[in-house]
Amino acid sequence: MPRISERRKKLIWCSSITAGTLIVAVALAFGYQGKMLDESILLAIMVAVFPPSIANYMDYKWRKSIDQKLPVLFRTIVQAQKTGMTLPQAIEEASKRDYGPLTKELKKINTQISWGMPLEEALQLFAKRVGTPLVQRTVPLIIEAGRSGGRVEKVFEPLGKFVDSILIMERERKAQTRPYIAIIYVAFYVFLFTIVLLFKTFFVSIEGTPILGSAIMSPEETERLFFHMAAFQAFFGGLTAGKMSEGSLNAGLKHSFVMLASAYLVFMFAL
Repeated sequence: MPRISERRKKLIWCSSITAGTLIVAVALAFGYQGKMLDESILLAIMVAVFPPSIANYMDYKWRKSIDQKLPVLFRTIVQAQKTGMTLPQAIEEASKRDYGPLTKELKKINTQISWGMPLEEALQLFAKRVGTPLVQRTVPLIIEAGRSGGRVEKVFEPLGKFVDSILIMERERKAQTRPYIAIIYVAFYVFLFTIVLLFKTFFVSIEGTPILGSAIMSPEETERLFFHMAAFQAFFGGLTAGKMSEGSLNAGLKHSFVMLASAYLVFMFAL
């Protein structure tokens, strides 16, 4: 997965929101009302959410792949140090191996050092580019080890074990939260199934039947009400799923899109 820069993310957000706004503007210009307007607004929300959700997912996978390669990198540096290499030489040697996206970042560090940039500054820029909590925790330790003279075997060995333990804890946390994410999806699809069942059976049989001297809501009004409820549950349920699974509301956009698209298809074709 390629890295998505913050500038590109903002550009994607602006483009998506503009496209969604245009859809609503066109719907209003054509005089859409009621159900057609609601469907246009939901379509606009999906258009506004889909590209950022893909960008966030790609960037998340890129950062995650770097975190997962850190323990292997540290073991490589330890082995290089034991042969007598300095820390910059060990990083240069490590950049010749395949660590996925991390290899490209190591080559950037080597290039910056070859241009005369201090190792400390190159590592700080690396931490800023990647931006994961794990990298931002480990880079200061590497810098301090470099200041101590560059022979850092005793620092990198426990550092690699520390990173391994953090990654294991993250995997365990994800495994523990996965059932709760499933509950959000199951609850939403049960809600959609219940809506379809009600409209195919119950609401059809009581259409126009007066209750306590007044007619109940028409099927069209009831469908619109349930449409709003499904859209709200899909959007905020997705954000909740992202917050629980990855600790970020942005990570929930992909879940929101999936459930919004499901609601849109159900109300378009099943009712």
